[in-house]
Amino acid sequence: MSNAAPATEGQDRSDGPLHVAIIMDGNGRWAAARGLPRAEGHRRGVEALRRVVRAVSELGILHLTIFSFSSENWSRPATEIGDLFGLLRRFIRNDLATLHRDGVRVRVIGERAGLEPDICALLNEAEELTRGNTRLNLIVAFNYGSRQEIANAAQRLAREVAEGRRDPSSIDADALGQYLDAPDIPDPDLIIRTSGEQRLSNFLMWQAAYSELVFVPTHWPDFDKATLEGAIAEYARRERRFGGLAAKTGS
Repeated sequence: MSNAAPATEGQDRSDGPLHVAIIMDGNGRWAAARGLPRAEGHRRGVEALRRVVRAVSELGILHLTIFSFSSENWSRPATEIGDLFGLLRRFIRNDLATLHRDGVRVRVIGERAGLEPDICALLNEAEELTRGNTRLNLIVAFNYGSRQEIANAAQRLAREVAEGRRDPSSIDADALGQYLDAPDIPDPDLIIRTSGEQRLSNFLMWQAAYSELVFVPTHWPDFDKATLEGAIAEYARRERRFGGLAAKTGS
């Protein structure tokens, strides 16, 4: 990653996305197709994540959001959840120094209440160490669900009204948006889902209002820079209207 050009240097951003979000799907199916345990699929998925973070930085994309663990994933078998958390621990311990060296800022969105203390500590460490980095924002959606995110924002607004600090008539889309988990991050231009499934699965539903959605058949462990470039090429072919009659230029 250290050889990648800075995101703002020498890059033509006129037809490329500034923010890409990815639903990393298909680890289990990748493993099953090869007669391997699901844990091996998740392990290879981490390798794919390393490749994609490097590729995103090389392509000059400024924001990458990944759906790493949804609030619905708790329904999976306890052994699989343990494997996923073990991979998170190893990823942060093994890769955080490299991410920091390469100018990646790590942001974590989602619920932290109820997580194991060591997981919370690792997430906090990743955010604090990389807070000053500017080449790439890596937003990790962990224990995240979009409906809960929106409900939390509504609760905060309702509390302000109940306390007399806000007039209900002042609540609009911008006001609610300011209480989402990362209000300073622009909405994703492009959302990619791997493994052929064609749904958002409670991921960034508010932020995805005008995102281009690209669904690729590739299982996540096989996702690479070429697959990413193919999705970006599809994005570039789309005419983005944002609800109007004429497409806007740029991202």
